[in-house]
Amino acid sequence: MEKIPVSAVLITKNAAHSLAACLASVAFCDEILLVDSGSTDDTAAIAQRYGARVIHTPWRGFGPQKQFAVEEAAHDWVLCIDADERVSDHLQRSLKAALADLSAVSSKPTFYAYRFARCNRFMGRYLRHGEGYPDWSLRFFHRHHAQWSADVVHEKVCFTGAAETMVGTLAGDLLHDSAESLENYLDKQNRYSTLAANAALANGKRANATHLLLSPLVRFIKFYFFRRGFLDGLPGLAHILIGCGTSFAKYAKMVALQRQAANPAPPPDTL
Repeated sequence: MEKIPVSAVLITKNAAHSLAACLASVAFCDEILLVDSGSTDDTAAIAQRYGARVIHTPWRGFGPQKQFAVEEAAHDWVLCIDADERVSDHLQRSLKAALADLSAVSSKPTFYAYRFARCNRFMGRYLRHGEGYPDWSLRFFHRHHAQWSADVVHEKVCFTGAAETMVGTLAGDLLHDSAESLENYLDKQNRYSTLAANAALANGKRANATHLLLSPLVRFIKFYFFRRGFLDGLPGLAHILIGCGTSFAKYAKMVALQRQAANPAPPPDTL
């Protein structure tokens, strides 16, 4: 029975504060590949200390950058992880069991991609409800059958070839520390809302007052009540409200860009 090798791949920039824990959690992989886009901290040094192969390359956007990392990996089976995430012991056992099953199969595997739950830590608490859990993430796949989308934000894994490809589910959590601080988290959400607004407009979508009013409201009702976010206490409430604010900011930015395109500012010499 030939062992199926797997590459852990991740993209980074100035991730020294969380990288060691991340890399330690994927030490069971046959290769660790880190694609860095200009870190000025100890990211590269920490990666090398854990035996990772480091590639330095300019930033392409989240989807293209992750796909570049997948293509540069030494092995076809890849585990994609972010620098602020860790593979839990339970998930590690599930991944090893899946690899053993793949090694034992002589014919076509049942699955070419697997998903697992991501558990988000926010304001000192791992969220178990609402928007923060289970947050299903498809991160373990065969690169000839799946790839990252070209989205510059909110990227996702898409299947190539046969549309009927099925996805397996693994037990155990991918542990995610959302941000070092609430301030950093808010800064990140502001950047994401800008990227999402530009991407939506580029895809021909438009925003109006209905989106501004209903999107945050529907989001709150869905995650706080139906997905029982209230069980996560104040951190859960804050997480959902920030998500609602990010949704509002995205549509507000779309409206602003639409109005700017429809009513461009006159040249300075005409004022």
